[in-house]
Amino acid sequence: MKLLITGGCGFIGCALIGQALGVGFAVVNLDKLTYAANPDDLTKLVQKLSQPGQYQFVEGDIADSVLLAQLFAQYQPDAVIHLAAESHVDNSITGPAEFIQTNVVGTYSLLEAARHYWQDLAECKKTGFRFIHVSTDEVFGDLEQSERNAASRSFNESTAYAPSSPYSASKAASDHLVRAWHRTYGLPVIVTNCSNNFGPFQHREKLIPRIIEAALSAQPVPVYGDGKQVRDWLYVDDHASALLTVLNGGEIGETYCIGANNESTNLDLVTRVCDLLEVLVPVKPQGVAHFQELICFVSDRPGHDRHYAIDASKISKELGWKPQETFESGLRKTVEWYVEQFQNKSVL
Repeated sequence: MKLLITGGCGFIGCALIGQALGVGFAVVNLDKLTYAANPDDLTKLVQKLSQPGQYQFVEGDIADSVLLAQLFAQYQPDAVIHLAAESHVDNSITGPAEFIQTNVVGTYSLLEAARHYWQDLAECKKTGFRFIHVSTDEVFGDLEQSERNAASRSFNESTAYAPSSPYSASKAASDHLVRAWHRTYGLPVIVTNCSNNFGPFQHREKLIPRIIEAALSAQPVPVYGDGKQVRDWLYVDDHASALLTVLNGGEIGETYCIGANNESTNLDLVTRVCDLLEVLVPVKPQGVAHFQELICFVSDRPGHDRHYAIDASKISKELGWKPQETFESGLRKTVEWYVEQFQNKSVL
C-alpha cells in the first residue's frame, strides 16, 4: 500500500513515516521544507528502515495544483495522510497570511487534486482510497470559558468549533473543507483532532524544547501569564500509531479525537522539565544553582485559551487504540534527547 504523506519532514511526519516504513508501507513524502522541517534526521531514519524504492521524497508546496496533479498521476497513492500545516500559534498572530495560504488554500488544492485522482480510479482501487486529514484540538477553543462546554470536561467528536487564534481558525477552516468534499463529492475522508504532541526532534520554537534550551543556556524560562493553562500531552509516537490505526480501520466520514489523558498546567510542565534537568545535568551552567530559579512569568499571549482536553474513548472503543507511552516515561525520553543534542551541538 502506497501512502502520500504531506509535511512528512515535520515533527509528527517523521514519526509517522518511520512507523509506516517499519510495517511495510511505501511512502511518498511531499514537503515544502520550511524552517520547521527536519530532513536530515528523516533521511537517517529512512536509510535505516526502508528498502530500495519504498520511499520517495518530493519537495513542493501543497498549494501547487500542477505539481499535485503530476504527483498523483506518477505515484498513484492508495491513501493520503495530510499533515502539512503551519502550526505555531505565536507565528500565526504576527503573520497570519502564511497560515491561511498553507492551511486553507493548500488543503483546498490537495482536496481537489485528490478528488480528481480518486474519481478516475478503477472501482476496485477507488473503494479502498482514503484521505486522512490531521487536525488539532485547538479548533474547539477554550473548555473553561465556553458555555457550550459547561457540562463537559473534555473535547469529543461532537464538540462545536470555536477557534481562538489565526492558527486554530485556519485549521478549523481546513476541517470544514475536508468534510464538505466528503458530503458534496463523496471523497472518502476521515478527520482526526489531536492534543499537544511532544517528543524528540520537535522544533525549538515549541514549549518543551524552548524550556530546555533556555535552562541549559542559563537564560530565563518564560511562562505565559500565570502558567495555569491546561493542555493534554500526547507522545508523538503514540499519535503516529493512532493515525495508522485510523487509516487501517477508521470509518469513512468519521472524526476521531486523539489524546493521552495527560493533562498538565504549563507551569507544572515547566517545573517537571526543570526537575528532570536537575537529575540529567548535574553540572549546571555557570550562575545557575537550581533550574527552577530560571522560571519567570511574561505577558500572556493574545487570545490564549485556558484549557484543552481530549476524550479519546471513541478511537479506543471502536478501533482498539491506546497510548503506549506514559507522560513520565515520554517526558524523560524527550528531555534526555534534547540534553544530548544540546551537549553535542551546543544548540538545539
